[in-house]
Amino acid sequence: MENGIPAVAKGLLDAQRKNIEEQQLKDLIVKNYLFQAIDRSVLETILNKDTTKNIWASLKQKYQGTT
Repeated sequence: MENGIPAVAKGLLDAQRKNIEEQQLKDLIVKNYLFQAIDRSVLETILNKDTTKNIWASLKQKYQGTT
């Protein structure tokens, strides 16, 4: 989540492409968990984020310094 997901590019080996696709699937699973766990009022502010890294950065910025 901290590093993000690399983009799929032409010329990658099958193993590299498979690794990226697995990372994308894991990202979707984590996004699903976050959407289920977050309150609806907060959820509306992060729905337009495309990756868990972007969601996490948005939440860190919003709640920085709060308990």
